Amino acid sequence: MPNRSPSFQPLYLQIKALVEAGLERGEWRPGEAIPSEILLAGRFGVSQGTVRKAIDALAADNLVVRRQGKGTFVATHTEEKASNFRFLRIRRSDGGDEHPVSRLIDVRRAKAGAEVARALDVKAGATVLVLRRVLEYAGEPVLLDEITLPAPLFKGLTKAKLDAYRGSMYSFFETRFGVRMLRAQERLKAVPADRFSAALLKVQPGFPLLAVERVTLTYGDRPVEYRRGLCVTRRHYYANELG
Repeated sequence: MPNRSPSFQPLYLQIKALVEAGLERGEWRPGEAIPSEILLAGRFGVSQGTVRKAIDALAADNLVVRRQGKGTFVATHTEEKASNFRFLRIRRSDGGDEHPVSRLIDVRRAKAGAEVARALDVKAGATVLVLRRVLEYAGEPVLLDEITLPAPLFKGLTKAKLDAYRGSMYSFFETRFGVRMLRAQERLKAVPADRFSAALLKVQPGFPLLAVERVTLTYGDRPVEYRRGLCVTRRHYYANELG
């Protein structure tokens, strides 16, 4: 029998994992209240203090939201004020927040190349959906996004349905497909604009752009989105603060 080192985990992290598993199963839906600390303590057979520490950890991961005097609720992307700038990190040069206008260019089916397959943890050649959009700030195109999604998770997604939705893209993914974007990993690098991106962003070919490559994760740190954004930083900057 092989020797295995024991794995020890603080009790509150074990409770955090159990609650997170309930969230993943849909036991409590986005926007709904989870049971009180007292009820959860009784359910798991631990102290209320241990549950409170677990809930604090879930809140730090943006999985739940505490509301004074009301309880703790499952975080949701439908709460635009709370979530709009969590993943969208573009700021004006003066540091202020500014809500963009999103213009969807197209939605198409494709086969995952090697890089995308690695990022999404799918087989090369697997069917994916590719969305392209431009974000405009004060009428100026600032960001060209190419968003790649595993097709099986987003069956029926079309440009018409996304155009008709009034809300953020992540809210659309959450409410229509049950896919929650929880955390992300990013890489930044400078690249020259090609003819396609230059035309959409209204710059000259070769103009320096900031490329933001993001893999977005759901429960269990499973990748559900690969995004490559090209950003014009003349009047804006990208705050790379994701954990």
